[in-house]
Amino acid sequence: MGTLVCFHAHPDDECIGTGGTIARASSEGHRVVLVVATNGDHGEIPADMSPDDTLVSLRHKETLASAETLGVHRVVFLGYEDSGMTGWEQNQNVGAFCNASLDEAARKLADVLVEENADVLTTYDWHGGYGHPDHIMVHKVGHRAAELFPKVRVLEGTMNRDQMRRGLQAARDAGMLPPDREGFDPDGPMDDGNPMGSLESEINLKVDVVAYAAKKRAAMKCHASQLGDSSFFLSMDEDRFAQQFGFEWFIDPKSDAPLRDGWIFE
Repeated sequence: MGTLVCFHAHPDDECIGTGGTIARASSEGHRVVLVVATNGDHGEIPADMSPDDTLVSLRHKETLASAETLGVHRVVFLGYEDSGMTGWEQNQNVGAFCNASLDEAARKLADVLVEENADVLTTYDWHGGYGHPDHIMVHKVGHRAAELFPKVRVLEGTMNRDQMRRGLQAARDAGMLPPDREGFDPDGPMDDGNPMGSLESEINLKVDVVAYAAKKRAAMKCHASQLGDSSFFLSMDEDRFAQQFGFEWFIDPKSDAPLRDGWIFE
């Protein structure tokens, strides 16, 4: 059995990006460690949040519940501040993850890789899927950490823009696209001006997690402060959710092979 370390930017990213992969790896007997870079300070503050909670404490609890649902064995919070979206005032905060020392942050992650003798590390593609400063930093930190622990195999989690386009069109044709997504265009400019995710021609690995889609969806529900039942992810029924999110996509930065079905431990 191997050890998978999934490195994510914010609480809730773990289930959206790699929830199925985490659940599958854990179910197959692999050890899974989740490392979360930021505290998610700038997420949505729910109206019903307990006065005993802060958004940070609430999102920590939600992440632990999500991790338990997916079968994660260890959760590590690096404790950086959420940087906010590109152009936000929070981008300038000294404690924001986007302003962290690359070497210092990489050492923190590398320490986990060493402690766990990790076999696989998931990070993000070059622009973090949609250009969020913290996601871009996860890409950079993940690769630098792998230089410090070169034994680990790095896989860049991404979104399949071609598949996303097809899914949106299918939802439109079925009259099931939520009004708040009607104008969404994955080919349009995202936070950094680039389109969403990656093209199929840029992706190497398609991972089948259809059997774990229900766990992935249940983990999303743990993040109730950010992902309500009316959200894009949870507003669809279980069958459609499995169709849309039952595959996860990875780029192997050391490979130029075309897209294929496969698994992270191979």
